[in-house]
Amino acid sequence: MKHLEVVAGIIIFEGKILCMKRNKGNYDYISYKYEFPGGKIEPGETQIEALKRELKEEMNLEVVLTEEDYFLTVEHEYPDFAITMHCYICKTYSPHFERREHVDHIWLKHNELHQLDWAPADEPIVRKIEIVEI
Repeated sequence: MKHLEVVAGIIIFEGKILCMKRNKGNYDYISYKYEFPGGKIEPGETQIEALKRELKEEMNLEVVLTEEDYFLTVEHEYPDFAITMHCYICKTYSPHFERREHVDHIWLKHNELHQLDWAPADEPIVRKIEIVEI
């Protein structure tokens, strides 16, 4: 089974968290589900470098991010592939970005996240955010 190492950003602006809705993809079980944005780590990249690059490429969004912003690593096995997802809390100075790959987005408070239909790998992140109230 293919295994991917990826990064995801929990993007916060003025107390709200950015939730991105995936587009139609190769796998129906994650198409149109909500996720925290990010992507694959390329060879030679650190997790932070990969997350900054992915957010710039997918959203034209720059974030403030350091090693201290590490939040959680999720291991998840989907029917066709497995992922290790390293998650970081990202601060941004503006809620404005370009939605280049996702079909929708919404900014929600930490205790509202459970209302959305999340990709299964993102669900543990939602549960932890609701507990620690970032």
